[in-house]
Amino acid sequence: MLNWKTGGLALGLVFFLAVLLVKPIGVSTQFVILDGIVWNAVDPTVVTQTEDDKYTSSNAYLAKSGGKYAKSVANPLNYSFVFVVAMVIGAAISAALRGWVPKEERVMPPIWRANFGDSHVKRYVAAFVGGFIVLYGARLAGGCTSGHMMSGMMQTSLSGYIFALGAFGAAVPLAMMMYRKEG
Repeated sequence: MLNWKTGGLALGLVFFLAVLLVKPIGVSTQFVILDGIVWNAVDPTVVTQTEDDKYTSSNAYLAKSGGKYAKSVANPLNYSFVFVVAMVIGAAISAALRGWVPKEERVMPPIWRANFGDSHVKRYVAAFVGGFIVLYGARLAGGCTSGHMMSGMMQTSLSGYIFALGAFGAAVPLAMMMYRKEG
């Protein structure tokens, strides 16, 4: 099993290679693309191809930026979408290599147990709600933590550093409030 230092270096190398060889990593937009793919499968009129081989949509968000998102919905096999699918597959491979843990053997972190009890359902709901809030905020900000903070800071973008300060400036006090009891 990798320790956090090795994992951090590996993650940094992946981000560096992505920025160097393709483009900065950002994934939250691909959730919008996935929504558009599902919507377009149900209603094929959502995304249309124009006479000049461009794409547009009846949805203003998909049509913005000259139909960039509409094009991704119509042709989802692009670098960004495949990258997100590969992240999910990579996580599954990682879990399989470490060994799947049966439900009975899962260990509830002591700090969670001390503050919120033993309910696995409560923990999953909290993780889902937290992830939803982060994703919603990321879309409002026009990016995501990987795009703004990780790729942005790697490129010495001022907005990346400001985002990181804001994210940690909110996360640390919130964690201190939520996890008052020690595990």
